[in-house]
Amino acid sequence: MTFVDRFKQLNWDDIGMSIFSKTAADVERALSKPKRDLEDFKALISPAAELYLEQMAQQSLALTRKRFGNTMSLYIPLYLSNLCANACTYCGFSMENRIKRRTLTLDEIDAESAAIKKMKFDSVLLVTGEHETKVGMNYFRQVLPNIKKQFNYLAMEVQPLDQHDYAELKTLGLDAVMVYQETYQPRTYAEHHLRGNKMDFEYRLETPDRLAKAGIDKIGIGALIGLEDWRTDCFFVAAHLDYLERTYWQTRYSISFPRLRPCEGGDSGGGLQPKSIMNDKQLVQLICAYRLLNPEVELSLSTRESATFRDNVLPLGITSMSAASKTQPGGYASGEEELEQFEISDERSAADVESMIRQRGFDPVWRDWHSAYSG
Repeated sequence: MTFVDRFKQLNWDDIGMSIFSKTAADVERALSKPKRDLEDFKALISPAAELYLEQMAQQSLALTRKRFGNTMSLYIPLYLSNLCANACTYCGFSMENRIKRRTLTLDEIDAESAAIKKMKFDSVLLVTGEHETKVGMNYFRQVLPNIKKQFNYLAMEVQPLDQHDYAELKTLGLDAVMVYQETYQPRTYAEHHLRGNKMDFEYRLETPDRLAKAGIDKIGIGALIGLEDWRTDCFFVAAHLDYLERTYWQTRYSISFPRLRPCEGGDSGGGLQPKSIMNDKQLVQLICAYRLLNPEVELSLSTRESATFRDNVLPLGITSMSAASKTQPGGYASGEEELEQFEISDERSAADVESMIRQRGFDPVWRDWHSAYSG
């Protein structure tokens, strides 16, 4: 059994109707409980809960501080390649976009790593486009051991792989994998993934199962907010997390909140317009709802969001943030900007983000939160 079996028991339309039918009484009931379930989560992400945002934020802050203390983990993405064999409507790396393609050599990776180390980071997210022949296991076998020598914690965001591949990468130093379903609505998924292996909805959906079976320390999941109704998609993320924690209880999990951002060439160059608009208050609502549902899950916020928003939401449930991000291969050593996957919004330096975190009474942690406090 995998999450696909559980997924087939869930009806998208019924869940959406259930969320939008939640009342103030349902929200108050959820807020009064010491432990919440998925029905409570529906209430907490419903329109009815928007009037209770202050109470949600206070509870979320308290739960986060109790579990994670006054720490904030910092990580940085290291883009290894923008080669991609998929055609996706929302991504600057889509194979249909006429951009200069680049895959970093070992020497170029060393230069990127040196630039990153100067900024204090010890937790790195390795990112590539999805190109199995040119940027697949052979490439990963070549580069991972050398990168692992330089950084304490290695995460990856690449194409979904088989279980035995993940098990091998673990022996080479891989600690965590982020794999986002983009949307849990199969019809909408098909509309946005037009060519390539990423068209396989179920193989991607089963990826966290394969990761957990391979013994990967941490698995990150999430939806690309804006491709579909955000409330329904984010309920499916919560249901996915619930299944994973019950099935693979020894694994750690994280959730990210990427909102659809402009990219070069996206939707034929005009920029894909979100089907569902999520404003800043609603993103705060979602972050708090995940924390109230699950006090243990790690919640991550990237530089897709503005500096002001990240500063304000930092205490309310977030446990890790990226900083000083460049979303193109070679961006730290060379400063090139023409190959970006998507536009970033918070362009502050790592030192500036560190200063902001300290000013708010938090301790910046430059490696994975768990590894930093468990040896």
